[in-house]
Amino acid sequence: MASGRFLVRSCLSPARRLANLPDMATYQDLDGATVLITGGANGIGEAMVRAFTKQGSTVFFCDFDGDAGSRLAKSTGATFTQVDLRNEQEVVDWVANAVFECGNIQVLINNAAKDPRIRIEEQTAEVWDDLMATNLRPHMLTAREAVPHMPEGASIVNFSSIVFELGMQPMTAYVSTKSAIQGFSRSLGRELGPKRIRVNSISPGWVMTERQKREFVTDETLVRLQNELQSIPDLIEPADVAEVALFLASRVSNVITGQEIVADHGWVHS
Repeated sequence: MASGRFLVRSCLSPARRLANLPDMATYQDLDGATVLITGGANGIGEAMVRAFTKQGSTVFFCDFDGDAGSRLAKSTGATFTQVDLRNEQEVVDWVANAVFECGNIQVLINNAAKDPRIRIEEQTAEVWDDLMATNLRPHMLTAREAVPHMPEGASIVNFSSIVFELGMQPMTAYVSTKSAIQGFSRSLGRELGPKRIRVNSISPGWVMTERQKREFVTDETLVRLQNELQSIPDLIEPADVAEVALFLASRVSNVITGQEIVADHGWVHS
């Protein structure tokens, strides 16, 4: 490792030599760090897997999408496990495997989520509970299992969304999970502060993942997004959000905890 601030045994991925990503900032303390990422097979999650492996981190990621996860693992050298995050034992086993392989965990990123559009009169308790079990409960499970193995200076990054700030509809269940994640992050940050483990949340704006472009993006919405909603009229790519995650994972952000980082080109607060 380039930095001695993390006391972990060497567990370096051969994917550290990857050079297929655009230039990005280099964080020496992430070289050799063990990083766990949920929902890592596609979209922002995929971008983070690629970004952290390029930093030299040893990445363990999980996803329900087995095919995409296997392809990404093969191309990056990261370790993939197909996990249903609604299944507590599968989550416990996934974290335990990373600990068995590398000893400690320096970074935990809770990214996985579903974002259904459901009007309130069509919402069912079953679907509501399933979304809570997918989007919210895994944050608690992964943190519970990882924290005992996280040294001083470690970082937890939870993904919220600007939908909480905007109150977007018809997404009451999804918005509820994302608002709860902010409360969870602030409280956990206070709880883990004495251990010098930081907890923050990222709230992305409209990120141009392949799914978003396929299902929701139109020429009209792009024009409005760039000309009316965002302060900076550029599209947000998954790799842009991955850069924010790198910053919060690294010790360069060691004074930041319990915070929401809004990564939206100035949509919400500008």
